[in-house]
Amino acid sequence: MVKFGPSGNDKLFYEEGHKTTAEAFKWVKNLGLDLYEYSFGRGITLSDQTAIEYGKIAKECGVEISVHAPYFINLANPNIEAIDKSFGYILNSLQKLIIFGGRKCVVHIGSCMNMTRDEALKNIDYNLHRFMEIFDERFSKNAILVCPEAMGKFKQIGTYQEVIDFCCMHKALVPTLDFGHINCVLQGRLNNKEEYRKILDYLIEKLGEDKARQLHVHFSKIEFSDKGEVKHLTLADEKFGPPFEPLAELLQEYKMDEATVICESKEIMAQDAVKLKNIYVNV
Repeated sequence: MVKFGPSGNDKLFYEEGHKTTAEAFKWVKNLGLDLYEYSFGRGITLSDQTAIEYGKIAKECGVEISVHAPYFINLANPNIEAIDKSFGYILNSLQKLIIFGGRKCVVHIGSCMNMTRDEALKNIDYNLHRFMEIFDERFSKNAILVCPEAMGKFKQIGTYQEVIDFCCMHKALVPTLDFGHINCVLQGRLNNKEEYRKILDYLIEKLGEDKARQLHVHFSKIEFSDKGEVKHLTLADEKFGPPFEPLAELLQEYKMDEATVICESKEIMAQDAVKLKNIYVNV
């Protein structure tokens, strides 16, 4: 069965008097959730000792931890020193993932900067190949996945096609399809079952059914402009999409039982994750 969980701590978690993430795993489990995404978005400051503690508690609670690598990774950057730093951010995130006992590491792969899109894509292709060679040397015995994320702004690299195509490169590359981001790039067109079906069919065509079933999903409603993503919203928003019901139906239809869904709603990510799970269970 598809697993659901939040990215980070819900405001209700703090309103109920909880203070540290060590308490979050039991809290989300009590909501009926099975996942928790720990973000290193603004940098990796968590100690190994604390990561060991979190991993132990999460395992005892039956909650799987994924991680999000720092936001400032850019594998399109032509500067060698900058690429080395990006490699370091991903490698350190993977080390923490292993300590957590988790499996999936979400990565932003890059942006165009002052390059053409073709130039940026070529740089990412070259650097991602290089990174996966390092990955094989260091992590060949670990059952972990690097999950490039579909992005929500036009100047970012990461349309769903680009992300899926990059994941053809290596068995340990599995996409993070952020359907809120995808809807921003599609300017609101991701509003029906057939639009979702196009994406999942492309995923399966390129990666095969077995690998496609390991899909990592980010989901939230997101406000967008003509430049793409503006800000995350909650599922209660009625102006911006996308709707989750068509995706839930297709996850059932395609039997994608190994998929994981992380809710990134603003402030109430765990409460909305419960809503997503209920939609999936009841379609």
